[in-house]
Amino acid sequence: MLESMSSLQLSLAAIGALTVGAVVVYNYWTSRKNAPRQADPHREPVLESALHAIEPVLNADPAVTASSTDAIEPVLEDAFTHLSQPDRKPQLDALIDVLASIEVDQAVSGDAALAALPSTRRVGTKLFSVEGFVQETEHWEALAAGRRYNAFQAGVQLANRVGALNNIEFSEFVIKTQAFADAIGGSASFSDMLEEVARARELDQFASVHDAQLSFTLCARTSAWSPGYIHQHAARLGFVPGVIPGRMVLPALVQGLPAVLSLTFDTHAAMAEDPDLSPIRSFVLSLDVPQTARGEQPYVRLREAAVSLAAQMDGVVTDGEGQVLSEATLDQIGLDLHQLYDALDSRELSAGSPLARRLFS
Repeated sequence: MLESMSSLQLSLAAIGALTVGAVVVYNYWTSRKNAPRQADPHREPVLESALHAIEPVLNADPAVTASSTDAIEPVLEDAFTHLSQPDRKPQLDALIDVLASIEVDQAVSGDAALAALPSTRRVGTKLFSVEGFVQETEHWEALAAGRRYNAFQAGVQLANRVGALNNIEFSEFVIKTQAFADAIGGSASFSDMLEEVARARELDQFASVHDAQLSFTLCARTSAWSPGYIHQHAARLGFVPGVIPGRMVLPALVQGLPAVLSLTFDTHAAMAEDPDLSPIRSFVLSLDVPQTARGEQPYVRLREAAVSLAAQMDGVVTDGEGQVLSEATLDQIGLDLHQLYDALDSRELSAGSPLARRLFS
């Protein structure tokens, strides 16, 4: 009897050990299966120089630019030696700005003009700027120290993505311009407020109809991705880390211009203590259409990047609601964008131009 109990106990113990072992093996297999995919250490890593490269920042407001770029490293020259500098041209244009002329009896130094500028370059939510006229060159230019100006013009943007210039903002523009004119001993002339506000509304209506920010969402079919896995695959297509964690950008060919494309994923996952253990099941590829010149072929590059990344990472390209985008749908989007580009061109607001970048900001 004792012998048979001992045998039974041994059998039960063996069965229990096998069961525990099976559970351990199953849990290990499950955790491995569900773990986010990691970057392959044997493939080309993301270059250290790219880790310090940041997306270009373009802001027409000098005050905003100064505060937002102090903490940002410049794009490394050795990483983007092919990039050229953007043109530095006068900014104000009657097409999208209200202009006020300021006459002076004698030339004013750039230093004095700069000192007379208001502390903020905003009128409500709109950009406020002053330019000086150089008689020798017969050109308007942004104010600079060491120059002498024979006339000035102040301007406020008619519209941006926040909306159209309103009566209150126009009145604030008049006050700031008059204060600047008084400080330099000049005389300011203004256009009619009602006419300019009506023009602002018309421009805002056009911009609203022709604005487009296109996004594709890439979703994982099976296993989730780690931040490093996404970075490695995107880096092969030319993306570099952006300013914000969880953001990468495809730089424009001209240094200082907005990025052609952006790639964003969960910021919390990017900032986690151990990002390799942070599962990401989707990320977004985006194109700001009016901000990017047609010559950059932004949609072609967006589509190619989405299809390529989906194939390499075992993902699928969808819209924002999770619907898979077919080739026919992608073709139609391309045709629609061509019409949008043509409409912007016809209004002298070509996508990627300085005026378009200001209007659609």
